[in-house]
Parts: sequence; C-alpha cells; structure tokens
Amino acid sequence: MKILVTGGSGYLGTHVRRFFSADDFSRRSGHNILDPNDATRVADYDVVIHLAALLNKDPKAAEDCFNVNAEGTRNVIRNMREGAVFIFASTKDVYGRHAEAYANVAENCSTEYCGQSALEWSKLVGEQYVQFYGARQNVRYCIFRMSAVYARPSGGNESGFVTHYVESVKHGWPIRLPASIDPVRDILFVDDLARACQAFVDSSRSSGLYNLGGGRSNSASLREIIQKVGNMIDLKPEIENDMALPAPIPLNYISDLTRIRDELGWRPQVGMDEGLRMLL
Repeated sequence: MKILVTGGSGYLGTHVRRFFSADDFSRRSGHNILDPNDATRVADYDVVIHLAALLNKDPKAAEDCFNVNAEGTRNVIRNMREGAVFIFASTKDVYGRHAEAYANVAENCSTEYCGQSALEWSKLVGEQYVQFYGARQNVRYCIFRMSAVYARPSGGNESGFVTHYVESVKHGWPIRLPASIDPVRDILFVDDLARACQAFVDSSRSSGLYNLGGGRSNSASLREIIQKVGNMIDLKPEIENDMALPAPIPLNYISDLTRIRDELGWRPQVGMDEGLRMLL
C-alpha cells in the first residue's frame, strides 16, 4: 500500500510519515499543494494523509489561510483516484465558543460562526471540499477534528504547546499562562493519531467525521501538565502569570471519543504520563 503524507516534514507529519514509512509531499521535498501540477502526484497513492496547513490566527494571514487550508485541500483531493483513501486533519477549533456548552465535546456540537478566526473557518471550508470531492471522486474520506496532538521536537518546526512546556521545564525557560484561570485540554500522542488513520484505512467505512483527542482519561489543566513534567525530572517549572494574556476559547475542552471508538474501534494507547516521558 502506497501512502503519502502532505506536510510530511512538519511537526506532526514527520512522525506520521515515519510511522507508515510513507512518502513526503511538502515544500521541503519540493512539492506545493497549491501547484496544480504537483497535486497530480496524489493519484499514484492508495492513501493520502493531509496534514499540510497554515496555522496562523493573525487576521493579516486570513487570505493565506483560505488559500492553503481550503483551496490546497481541494487541489489535493480532486486529483485522487477512485477507491483511494483521503484523511483530512481538521481542528477542534471549528466549534469555537459552542464547545463551552459541553463537558465532553461531541461531533454534533455546532460549527456556526461565532467569531472563529480565518484559520478555523478555512479548515471548515476544507471539510466541505473533502465531503464534496470525496463523494464525486468515489474516494473514501475521513475528517479528524483534532484536539492537542503532541510529538517530539523535529528540526525546523514550531512545536505544539505540550512540547513547548516540556522543553521549557527542561531548560528552565519561563512559561507564560493567563492569570487567575487554568484552562483544561485533552492531549494525544502523535503515534495514536497515526493509529487512528490506520483504523480508518482498515475499516469498511466509506466516510467518517470524528473528534480526535486524548479524551477525559488524558485531560488535565495546563498547570497540571506543566507540574507533571517538573515532577518527572525534579525541576520546579517557572510560570509567569500574565494578566494581559487572553483566556483560550473554549476555556475547557475535552473530546468525546464515543463515535470513533464505536465506529473504528480506536482509543488512545499512550497515556499522558507515558507520552510526556517519551518527550522527555
């Protein structure tokens, strides 16, 4: 089975590509998802895991977000051959403030506009392209609305917040957090993301939309995560409480994993403590 990972040289893509011994489609490998000629390469593959994205919430980056995350996604999936599998990495943030109404956020949470940035909205448009072209091209497709997926640092890539916390505690760097609040997140080790991709590929399902994260058993407040890392290496984290730092939206987010467990038989295999130790 031939597998291609777009963004296969990125923070998560590096590890997913190695997990599958897949080929890389990224600018570092000389390919661009916005180039129509480059995109035709995907027709040679049985599975495309689409991780390439622009993750920038700056309002000035809005047009670029829509170009990369929406039009880039369309450019890839419309070139896939019939019967192939397309897996799209979306984000939990498409729910915006609507997620605040849930203790565990399920896929039926509203995605109606409530102030989401162009990043989140471009991912949501990308999802619509996936559903349209997946049906038109007769491509099996899967959309993962991912929570905080973390991985070991890789060269030239900006790490996610969990990896940033681990590196900061190790090196004694100060960690800025919003003052007077303690947001909660569920976190997922990158190999479990890869296993979720494998679960869909191995399934008989023609399509799927799933929230993907660590779930309640792998959730904690940001301060608890930082303290866990400090306890593991007997170092006291340096936390700066910043009054000017805005609270994240939503304040607390935990993925409801019922659908992906029931339909794909998937659940996280790497617990929070084990995953943090692997980062260390």
